[in-house]
Amino acid sequence: MTDMLLTEIDHVAIAVPDLDAAVAYYEQTFGATVAHRERIDSDGVEEALLKVADSYIQLLTPVSDDSPVAKFLEKKGPGIHHVGYRVTDCAVALQSVKDQGGQVIDQAPRPGSRGTTVAFVHPKGAFGTLIELVQE
Repeated sequence: MTDMLLTEIDHVAIAVPDLDAAVAYYEQTFGATVAHRERIDSDGVEEALLKVADSYIQLLTPVSDDSPVAKFLEKKGPGIHHVGYRVTDCAVALQSVKDQGGQVIDQAPRPGSRGTTVAFVHPKGAFGTLIELVQE
């Protein structure tokens, strides 16, 4: 049996076509405020992170037509895109997925937003859920 590698939920990512409208909804409806906002050109997205306890709601909108989030919105419309789980060591968690025969998108950890290290696990091997491993 593998030791527990997930330490907590880092974020739930929601793909939206209009980031400002989505932020306004969460502000007006729930009193949430943006803790961090960043454009990540390497992923073709802009994000707004809304702090909820020790986790985040990550609102994502594409900044290029060929980004994975743009393709997701075109195919499925707005909604939950992925779940980010915090891990102590992204490389160890990613290797565990590979060792168990899991399909990964990132072969090695890479820089993520807000100074994190991240790697994605393909939904085909994770019961239909895109998983992001997040090391702070």
